Amino acid sequence: MSDVRTGKRFPVQLPVSVAGGDQLGTTDNVSVSGAYFVVDRGFEVGSMVEFEITIPRDVIGAPEDARVRCVGRVIRNEEREQEKTGIACVIDSYEFVRPGSPEA
Repeated sequence: MSDVRTGKRFPVQLPVSVAGGDQLGTTDNVSVSGAYFVVDRGFEVGSMVEFEITIPRDVIGAPEDARVRCVGRVIRNEEREQEKTGIACVIDSYEFVRPGSPEA
């Protein structure tokens, strides 16, 4: 199996909300072009998935948490311990969600 990586991965554990909040989990690592996170169930490889990563305010020195809304494609599912699934996604697009916006 080939594991092609296009950018440096950063091992950060951040809260993630997947598919409109249907699943909550934690990132295991993120890069410029992708993310790997752990949630309760997997998604079909090749499917599109929306997820939102929350960067805590104390990490970035801001008055509020930063939220990044992403759209990506699932490239791998991995069964993990305690009935969890690791999801590897390529990020196709992302946007920062402004505090107080109707999307927030």
